[in-house]
Amino acid sequence: MAITIIDSDSHEEIYRVEDPSVGLLGFIAIHSTTLGPAAGGLRMKPYCSSDEALKDVKRLSEGMTYKNAAAGLSLGGGKAVIMGDPAKDKSPNLLRSFARALNTLNGRYITAEDMGMSPDDMAVIAEETPNVAGLASGTYASGDPSPITAQGIFNALKIAHAHKYGTNILSKRRVAVQGLGHVGWYLCELLTDAGAELIVCDINDAQVEQAIERFGCSAVPTSEIYSVDADIFSPCAIGGVLNSETIPQLKVALVVGGANNQLATPEDGRALHERGILYAPDFVANGGGIINVATEIQKISDRSTFVSQKLSALEQTLTQILRQATAENVSPDAVAIATVSEKMAKLAA
Repeated sequence: MAITIIDSDSHEEIYRVEDPSVGLLGFIAIHSTTLGPAAGGLRMKPYCSSDEALKDVKRLSEGMTYKNAAAGLSLGGGKAVIMGDPAKDKSPNLLRSFARALNTLNGRYITAEDMGMSPDDMAVIAEETPNVAGLASGTYASGDPSPITAQGIFNALKIAHAHKYGTNILSKRRVAVQGLGHVGWYLCELLTDAGAELIVCDINDAQVEQAIERFGCSAVPTSEIYSVDADIFSPCAIGGVLNSETIPQLKVALVVGGANNQLATPEDGRALHERGILYAPDFVANGGGIINVATEIQKISDRSTFVSQKLSALEQTLTQILRQATAENVSPDAVAIATVSEKMAKLAA
């Protein structure tokens, strides 16, 4: 196994991790430890190149810095990615090798599950390092964070809806959900229970068919989700989906979702604002998962109370961000970044 330091002006530490004997090639990025040890999930996906994987881990780790700060957690921002198809290339030996690399960082980065990973995978990683959370069993085990992530997104969606329309009632509202993974699926359950009408898409056709049967929703090809007539767009898959190509297609009033780094560039946040589309900044809206994981990292015994309090505080933060953005006639994303950056600067002083 080889661990190589990658120089960076934007991050505290970035490592390339490689072990050809088990097919491991990945990256670990620590963006900031200002508030505490860096925390963020481990993602596995078939990146087209190592440059693409490196770019993704840098963006994701920076997003975790903002997310953890917005949620009021004593955690910094970090992320890890492994190149490969989790359905074909993932193995216990690959995970153990990654875990041994992680262990050399001596707790400066704590990993958890993300796209392509599960609590069972975290258990394998825990065989080699204590710097992992999201376990299914154990004294402080937090398990799958997806339900809490979805609950936070649902709460954010209601807040944004109330800000736009004066009510948080979602009955009969049409919601276009992109991605039916764990978070997207749980969100669909909450939206269906609230009386919303769903339009969904996913790269997994079988998952789409299950959603149609379970939620009574309609479905469109993945390329058409941006242009459907709906009230709300909820991106719950990959990042960078809000860009110069997709934003002009949108026929919605709100964008609230679970994907990380939804904006391809800061200019895309302004583009949404100029179109009159209210955007709930992703690192505020989808903070529920890391709040859940934080109970394990910080060994909090009363998990339900901690999660409830932090989610409530996050709702207040989002409300304040949306109000300030409206008052200043600017993108909520710009306000959210400024708000979190100011908080971090004060704590670092």
